[in-house]
Amino acid sequence: MEIATKYNPAEVEEKWYEYWLKNGYFKSKPDGREPYTIVIPPPNVTGVLHMGHMLNNTIQDILIRRARMTGKNACWVPGTDHASIATEAKVVNKLAAQGIKKTDLTREEFLKHAWEWTETHGGIILQQLRKLGASCDWDRTAFTMDELRSESVLKVFVDLYNKGLIYRGVRMVNWDPKALTALSDEEVVYKEEHGKLYYLRYKIEGEDGYAVVATTRPETIMGDTAMCINPNDPKNQHLKGKKVIVPLVNRVIPVIEDDYVDIEFGTGCLKVTPAHDVNDYMLGEKYNLPSIDIFNDNGTISDAAGMYVGMDRFDVRVQIEKDLEAAGLLEKTEAYTNKVGHSERTNVVIEPKLSMQWFLKMTDLAKPALEAVMNDDIKFYPAKYKNTYRYWMENVKDWCISRQLWWGHQIPAYYLPEGGYVVAATKEEALELARNKTGNSTLQTEDLRQDEDCLDTWFSSWLWPISLFDGINHPGNEELNYYYPTSDLVTAPDIIFFWVARMIIAGYEYQKEMPFKNVYFTGIVRDKLGRKMSKSLGNSPDPLELIDRYGADGVRMGMMLSAPAGNDILFDDTLCEQGRNFNNKIWNAFRLVKGWSVDSSIDQPESAKIAVRWFDAMLKKASIEIADLFSKYRLSEALMVVYKLFWDEFSSWYLEMIKPGYQQPIDATTYEKTLSFFDDLLKLLHPFMPFITEELWQHICDRKEGESIMIAQLPGVETYDEALLAQIETAKEIISGVRSIRLQKNIPNKDTLELQVIGQHNSGNDAVISKLANLSAILSVNEKDATAASFLVGTTEYAVPLGNNIDVEAELKKQEEELKYLRGFLKSVIAKLSNERFVNNAPAQVVEMERKKQSDAESKIKSLEESIAALKK
Repeated sequence: MEIATKYNPAEVEEKWYEYWLKNGYFKSKPDGREPYTIVIPPPNVTGVLHMGHMLNNTIQDILIRRARMTGKNACWVPGTDHASIATEAKVVNKLAAQGIKKTDLTREEFLKHAWEWTETHGGIILQQLRKLGASCDWDRTAFTMDELRSESVLKVFVDLYNKGLIYRGVRMVNWDPKALTALSDEEVVYKEEHGKLYYLRYKIEGEDGYAVVATTRPETIMGDTAMCINPNDPKNQHLKGKKVIVPLVNRVIPVIEDDYVDIEFGTGCLKVTPAHDVNDYMLGEKYNLPSIDIFNDNGTISDAAGMYVGMDRFDVRVQIEKDLEAAGLLEKTEAYTNKVGHSERTNVVIEPKLSMQWFLKMTDLAKPALEAVMNDDIKFYPAKYKNTYRYWMENVKDWCISRQLWWGHQIPAYYLPEGGYVVAATKEEALELARNKTGNSTLQTEDLRQDEDCLDTWFSSWLWPISLFDGINHPGNEELNYYYPTSDLVTAPDIIFFWVARMIIAGYEYQKEMPFKNVYFTGIVRDKLGRKMSKSLGNSPDPLELIDRYGADGVRMGMMLSAPAGNDILFDDTLCEQGRNFNNKIWNAFRLVKGWSVDSSIDQPESAKIAVRWFDAMLKKASIEIADLFSKYRLSEALMVVYKLFWDEFSSWYLEMIKPGYQQPIDATTYEKTLSFFDDLLKLLHPFMPFITEELWQHICDRKEGESIMIAQLPGVETYDEALLAQIETAKEIISGVRSIRLQKNIPNKDTLELQVIGQHNSGNDAVISKLANLSAILSVNEKDATAASFLVGTTEYAVPLGNNIDVEAELKKQEEELKYLRGFLKSVIAKLSNERFVNNAPAQVVEMERKKQSDAESKIKSLEESIAALKK
């Protein structure tokens, strides 16, 4: 096959992805091999590829491709998440643009629009992942609301309800006034906000005095049903047993006492609004206080407030300040900064709200899942996230699993005509339960009303590793037994509670074992200024545009060069440029090798024999390092090992060692060995850079249709000659020393030089040194030539006689100037070391560094003095 002059990613990538699909390399079926399974963190069905997806899926693809090449049966299962809140919001906006309100539609009509939206947008992100090179088993693509997953979710709900773990009750929940739904605690993001602390005057009933309350939310006074003081607070003793009047509202409320109140905050008086604060709610329960809900679901003021009805909560805050001031009931305001809860999805300020919801008891469910991670049965990379996980699991709260949405799995609870309800996976089962419960055999399904709410999106994705293999509907099936537990989970740390912890809980509840063995937490992709990439900031590049510009391999490499596990990635387009340059380096190195003519009749030169032995050892050493780094999930470091192996050792050293003379052929032995090395290098690179490696691997020799580097075996991990590696490192230092002299003295590379050796020297690698440094001879001498320029490698001095190659006067002047500088430098170092305060107080390593500077300077001075004396003769 002809190889193009330039590497064109666009041509190569599409061609090979289609080839891989056609030959079924991504597919997996249970067989006798060791399985290696990854389930994709399902992206939102309506989403498009962003930089976080790029990073996450690149890492998964690297792991899955390497697993294939180690002989494992690799199975990467793709899928998408129905994303209740996000998708419903998009459908509502789309309908609004057409002049349709959600409230004008029946549930069935709305869901028809939602499914149309999903079918139109749902496949986009998975198609985009193909551009990245993601080698998922696409035949297994799942959706959290497809038939199998939906059936699994409803069965689990019924099972947990029957176990007494799911209950329904009025509780204080986080309410999203924009999405009009309850949220779990984990869906609330706390942000620092600069607001005010309002000091309000509550008149003491029957007296002239006031009790002053400090609050950040004056608009909630319409819901006040008590004032609370700490019984041990000396400054508020006069309020005990009294009643106060709520400002503007004129409602008389009791003063209650509880040591919950912080004596130091504000005035030590707390207004109690049981319907709108979780702690006030607890006080309300404890002291049997009435609860007045002053907010409508959309955050406007309700009729129950009796004032400001219909106004938005934040507009009321502005107005009530003016009204309180006008009434002489606002003592003062102060600037105040506090953390305010926002909805993770809609970014609006959440309202604590009393609401009838469904909850899952988490305390007992969490115990085996906590132990599994703490005992390292499930390993976290990096391990620092164990503490985050432990804190949440030890303080786990019951999970609010109901959402006031239509897009999602409708809760399988059915209300009876005479009150009460039954829980069943299907309407038919519900009817049977209802007839048994009521004793009424004439009941029909239309007599039952299904709960309007749907389940939290995470209630389906927490079953993902089990439900993808249909383990809920068909426990113990062949695929589940083979692929479960899965091997590695790659995810972002910000969903450790939403998803990771809950999957582990579900794994132990339904499979009695872990859902995965290892969890690799990626970092957050940030721009070069350290800001999190986001659409709103406009600092996030379009991943597909990056792929068009740099090629998928270039982008993958750019991401991974800066992506240590758990640490944030400071992304810059120049990283992708570096990736593209590496592609070009590989391509050009391959073209160079394939461009040599081969003569099988000529002997292998000694320099090539040494080079082949050395690079064979380098390859084995790198293979061991890479395997070790993969076992520790240090993927960026593994990439750097193979990057340096190719760029520095193979391209910069090995190819120079074996390169034939101008227009000369190469011997067949060296050539074949070089192609073999290239083959191994491509295999090591393939998980990181799948496209270019497939293209060049196919070029190495005539491959048959159906062969692929994807299923080629990685180089074996074998022992290597460490002594030879050390010797060649010494040889490289000698070569670099001679090249530096050429540069300093402006001696052309074509001019041969002699090298003198004063001291011990291993002559076994002289053929390589002579070739790369262009030497006529390497001679062992007792004293170097008078005109020689020299350098040290270890304790051995190497000298290059310059003869007519230098201007003696100019060289003498240069060396005398250097000697003068070094003597001054040495004097300053000795002065520092003579200072007792410095020697006694500075860190030991700093003092040792100064002593090394003294030793090096003394050695260079001695060498220069000898050289100057020789030049003056």
